[in-house]
This record gives sequence, C-alpha cells and structure tokens, in this order.
Amino acid sequence: METELPRMMRARQEAVPGEGFCFHSSRTRMRQVTPEELRGMNAQTERACLELADARPDVVVSACLVAIMAQGPGHHRTAEEEMRTGLAAGGCRAPVVSSAGALLSGIAALGVERVALITPYTRPLTATVVRYLEEAGVTVVDALSLEVPDNLAVARLDPDDLRRHWRRLALRDAQAIVLSACVQMPSLPAVQDVEDASGLPVLTAATATAHRMLTELGLAPVVPDAGALLSGAAA
Repeated sequence: METELPRMMRARQEAVPGEGFCFHSSRTRMRQVTPEELRGMNAQTERACLELADARPDVVVSACLVAIMAQGPGHHRTAEEEMRTGLAAGGCRAPVVSSAGALLSGIAALGVERVALITPYTRPLTATVVRYLEEAGVTVVDALSLEVPDNLAVARLDPDDLRRHWRRLALRDAQAIVLSACVQMPSLPAVQDVEDASGLPVLTAATATAHRMLTELGLAPVVPDAGALLSGAAA
C-alpha cells in the first residue's frame, strides 16, 4: 500500500499533468500472517480511522486483503462500514475502499468470472481467499501459494520472480490472472509483462485497489503499464 499505490499515482501524474496526490497512513500491527494476528489487525480499525480522519483525506483505503477475507464471506462490506463509522467519529465522511472488496470489483470490471491466482500465503490462508472469491461468484481455476508467513519477508519478495511463477498456473479455463492476491507482495513491475506474455488480463490486489480508489475520487481509472484493469478499457 505504501509503495505500489504511490508508484502508480506518480506514473499517472506523468500521463495526466495537473493532478497531484498525497498519502497519509496509519498502521495496524502484524508480524506473522496467521489467523490470530489477522484478527488483531482488524481490532485496530477504529484507532487507525480516527488517526486518518484528522488529515481529512478524500478517500480512505484498507490494505490487508486476507485480514478481511479470513473473517468470512462478504466481510469486506462489514469492514468498510466499520471504517466509515470510525471516520465519521473523527468528523470525516470520505469514501472507503478495502483491497478485498476492490479485488472483487476489479474482477467484475474486467467482465470475467474465472481467474487463476498467486498468493504469498500458506496454503490454508490461500484456501480462505479462494473460498471468499468463490462465495462471491468468482471461480478460481487454480491457485499458487508461495508459503511465506513472515510479513516483512512478503514485502521483500522479488516481483521479477512472478514472471516465472505465473507459468506454474493451470490457465486453460482462466479468463484472467490475479498475479498477487496480496497488497504486501510486490508485483507491479511484472504486471504488464505477464499480461503480454500470457495473453490474459492481469490484475493484482494493488491495481484493483488503485482502480477502485480512482473511481471513488471521480477520476478516470487509468495508470500506464499497469495491466488491462487500469488501461481505460475496463468497465
């Protein structure tokens, strides 16, 4: 969230002169990507929203996709409402985006129903993500777990490796590739390359979040070289 979203917005500013973006963040703590620590992250929502409300942002975005999905089907709607309530307590009425909800809306914007995905998570957490998507009507034809439980290690994964990892997916029935179902796992440098090589639309939790964020701001959801979702052609 703190690396790839600003990078996309800087690329957008170069393509759309006159726009400017600033970023404010409040952290919810987590070290190991486990169900217990994910629940602990969610418990910090109210405090984080109050801190961000003071900055009077134009949109507020929640990063951790799996922290929300681990709470059960459709929980992104509950989480987003909790964020709106927390922000309102601080006098802020900004629209709210969660990366979990954004991934679903991004898949819908591409007009696809069948995806293959890559996660940095352990297999049980990846299965949680798959169930969440399928409960929302998305068919996951294949999923690859990189089995990295340490959150800092996830952030240090080399995005260039995704240019190899995607070839391990069974794509015969896929309509799109979710190259990183985790905002923490770097992927942006590989998105366009994998899309060009695979011939399939490629999105990530981060590009989907950027798409939804720009839409909520009333701006065209376009970022150069960030895949089909941000090409301007998606719904």
